[in-house]
Amino acid sequence: MTDTYSVSRSVEIAAPPARIYDQIADFHKWTQWSPWEDVDPAMEREYSGADSGPGAAYAWSGNNKAGKGRMEIVSASEPSAVDIDLAFEKPFKSRNDIHFTIEPSGAGSKVTWTMVGPKTFGIRLMSLVKPMDKMIGPDFEKGLGRLKTLSETG
Repeated sequence: MTDTYSVSRSVEIAAPPARIYDQIADFHKWTQWSPWEDVDPAMEREYSGADSGPGAAYAWSGNNKAGKGRMEIVSASEPSAVDIDLAFEKPFKSRNDIHFTIEPSGAGSKVTWTMVGPKTFGIRLMSLVKPMDKMIGPDFEKGLGRLKTLSETG
């Protein structure tokens, strides 16, 4: 048994990598495609640091489903990759690495969204009921679907 878990999903998008990168590297744009935006309509958001790319940060606080946490872009290679440090405070504390890769594919791009995190006691306990892949994977699929629609129509 490993000490970390990994959840990954991919989608083909009929748009150039640069258009997709712009949606991912700017947290202000996440409200249009993030799968968690409709979890709490009253969620509080705070943006800090750079407008986009490395140093851009986004903090949120919401209901029990939305929780509380902070993300910061730690590195980015335009238009092919964005790496994010994700720290949850609620409903439980955890720290995760988020990786987005955007590769040319046919007439468009292949986008892969991956989250890697430690298998804390809480994660191990939750995984007994529902594995992380089944818990988070559908959210990634929903977000990538929204990103696809936004990128292809934008």
